Amino acid sequence: MMSSSPEDWIGKQESCGDRLDPSHAGRIAAMLDRPFPQEGDALAALWHWAFFQIPVPPSATGPDGHIAPGGFLPKSEGNTRMWAGGRVNFHQPLTIGQPAQRQSRIKAVNEKNGRSGKLLFVTVEHEFRQNGVLCLSEEQDIVYKAPAAPRLSLDKPVAEAQWSQPVTPSPLLLFRYSAVTFNGHRIHYDHPYTTQEEGYPDLVVHGPLIATLMVQAFVDANPGLKPVRLSYRGLRPLTVNKPFRVEGRMAGDGQALLWAANEDGPAHEAELEFEENN
Repeated sequence: MMSSSPEDWIGKQESCGDRLDPSHAGRIAAMLDRPFPQEGDALAALWHWAFFQIPVPPSATGPDGHIAPGGFLPKSEGNTRMWAGGRVNFHQPLTIGQPAQRQSRIKAVNEKNGRSGKLLFVTVEHEFRQNGVLCLSEEQDIVYKAPAAPRLSLDKPVAEAQWSQPVTPSPLLLFRYSAVTFNGHRIHYDHPYTTQEEGYPDLVVHGPLIATLMVQAFVDANPGLKPVRLSYRGLRPLTVNKPFRVEGRMAGDGQALLWAANEDGPAHEAELEFEENN
């Protein structure tokens, strides 16, 4: 699937700095219909995905709108790329308006067999620091797969929720999330490409946006608790204008289960470890 050995990419590094600009944090807040934060406030959980982006010109992007592979991420000719899930450790909040640094490394590259053929999994490790202090550590699972019809429903029971928030993913929401995260992947805004090239029935809701909404719903329902560790994964796509719910329930001491679902079954799920706010 790659022009060179997978091991060649392991250990490759990338770094990026960002000031966590308050005006950009305000754009995220407007997109999510949240109170506007101020300089010096803590950055809300998972909002860091809208920062630390390295901009490239159109000539450096691939046909799917992603940054062209072969630089930091490996190539996988003829395959589509998606963010399948990951794990985030929340050590301490990032502070809005202060310089911060992201250091990234390719941790692992593995080839597996799936329903649609061979899959290439790339695990990317990120560390985010302010003033030399580790604030977030994260692993992202990126998968390359052959183009295939997506699974649109999942015959799996949805647990009884202790909290629930409805979401109707409008075209405006998808556009704004692509904009604030500088995400050029065309499945989120280019309907002809999405349906004709990647085989989805409609524009696709961003997986990181769904994870952000799941954690936001937990925080809203449990204001005295704060996330410590999140493990999340996508099960199937959610599409534009089709309502879904972000829900969850407690699962024992210091743990909660989170999910996003609609009438077609669960679509994303997560396990969250938490502790009391001091």
